Amino acid sequence: MSIEWVNRAVDDLRAWGRAQGLDVDVDEVRLLCDYASDYLDVNELGDFTPLAFEELLLNIYPRKVIAPPESAPETVAAARTLVDFLLATEEIGGKMAHRMRSVLDRIEPEMPIALADTSRFGMAKSLFSAMGADALEQGAVLSVSDVDEQPLAEECDCPGCSPLPPVRLASPETLARSAARVPLLTDARRLVQWMLAGGRTPTVKGRLRVRDAAEATAQLGVADPGLLWELAVHTGLVEVEGTAIFDGEDYDPLDTWAAAVEFVVEKDTRGAVTGDVSLDEELYGLCDMLYRLQAPVPIPLVGDYLEEIGLVDEGVIDVPEVVRRLAYCGIAEAGEEVLELTPLAVWGLRRLYTDLGMEAPEAPDLAVADAPELIEGLLSGMPAEAAEADIRAWLDNREPARAATELLGAVSGAPSVARGVAVTIVDRLGPEAEEAVRAFLDDAELRPHAVHWLTSRGLPAPALTQDEVLWMSVDMLALALPAAEEDPETFAENMSASGPPAHVIEEMWRVDHPDVVDVLELLGRSLRDHNVAKAARKAAFKARSRAIG
Repeated sequence: MSIEWVNRAVDDLRAWGRAQGLDVDVDEVRLLCDYASDYLDVNELGDFTPLAFEELLLNIYPRKVIAPPESAPETVAAARTLVDFLLATEEIGGKMAHRMRSVLDRIEPEMPIALADTSRFGMAKSLFSAMGADALEQGAVLSVSDVDEQPLAEECDCPGCSPLPPVRLASPETLARSAARVPLLTDARRLVQWMLAGGRTPTVKGRLRVRDAAEATAQLGVADPGLLWELAVHTGLVEVEGTAIFDGEDYDPLDTWAAAVEFVVEKDTRGAVTGDVSLDEELYGLCDMLYRLQAPVPIPLVGDYLEEIGLVDEGVIDVPEVVRRLAYCGIAEAGEEVLELTPLAVWGLRRLYTDLGMEAPEAPDLAVADAPELIEGLLSGMPAEAAEADIRAWLDNREPARAATELLGAVSGAPSVARGVAVTIVDRLGPEAEEAVRAFLDDAELRPHAVHWLTSRGLPAPALTQDEVLWMSVDMLALALPAAEEDPETFAENMSASGPPAHVIEEMWRVDHPDVVDVLELLGRSLRDHNVAKAARKAAFKARSRAIG
């Protein structure tokens, strides 16, 4: 399984450990490198990322390596040693090392649980583990890498690998125009032209001379010419050969911006970006949080976030100044006391994620989608504001009858969550959609919803049977399952205010609905009225027994 780069890396690590007087667990580090090479496309030490450690320790090890849960601290310790080695040999910078260590701190308590979770085991590990602990030496590690090769993404459900949400991107033309106007890049270009026009040269290490930095500050009015010069070199705005410099060729606004985002959030900028060294090191985390939220965040909450991660201590960080600096860099924009990523930053972060090997989906334009694509897109987790805009645009492109036909037709026989999305949108339509909705009275699963739609508009409709009322109750509650699992308190409050009465819950077990057991178990856990909760648990028991019978 080992390849040449792993052998060289292990030899270098062994020598480094001796020089540092460290007792390095070379065998464990070799195993980390082997698995990273085989499953994560890590082809050299510099390819290691925080995500690679998450995959290795919370997915690949539980899946492939037969090891007792109590061995996890040794593996994490070996990973920490590898990070120290990567930093010492300049394979990674200080900011990346900090992120890797933060990830390992989070992984350490999770890894023993993952190693003990049999649902994570691959086929081969399951077979070997079934032989029993007596078949293994105490603390031994058995590699089972060559047997089951299912894609990692299909098996990984650890919190560290939570998927990135789909994001809506601005057009390339709009992004390119915006990138050309980012103050950080504008000042970097001005500095490069100033250096070229004055025949100035950098130091032998390619850095800006102290004298030139002082003159640039005075003549160009830039606050940190050293940062601008490093950015210009990194993004290719200027090419340096020894002490000679040349204007960058083939300038592309978006490629330059992508390199600028990487520089700002990944490189060791020593506080030059935000004004605080610690916050510069945590900037990736702050941007990642904003990317995942996809919504403006009140600036006071940004301060709370910085305090929570230990960066704000008695007002050390000037949050408004941080916001101003991020706006200067083109990363974030503030308006009406809220902070959010710029469209440019969203594009740049997505580019960075994909370069790191992460799956960063782009949200499609649902206004031109068909009904199944619209429903799938709305279920993908997009922010409510974007979802509302897409729904309005989609409906504007169709007559009410056509919209109802397409939406209800798309969810005939579909899971309840998809049916709920379609029914909710159809509920916005007026009486013009009557005939289209009425056409679904013969569909057993859609009939109760169609009857309710007609009745609520005062249109002629058949009466629902008691069984249909029960089925519809279960179907609507099934829509709440994902949200209830995330926020059980709010669900419990809603059920206390408007939930079904006990006599309805007692009869739900009779309903032939695929989610009836899950719904009743949720009610049994969540309802605050003990008698009603007990009725739900009894009904859930009957529903399970009915399914078995």
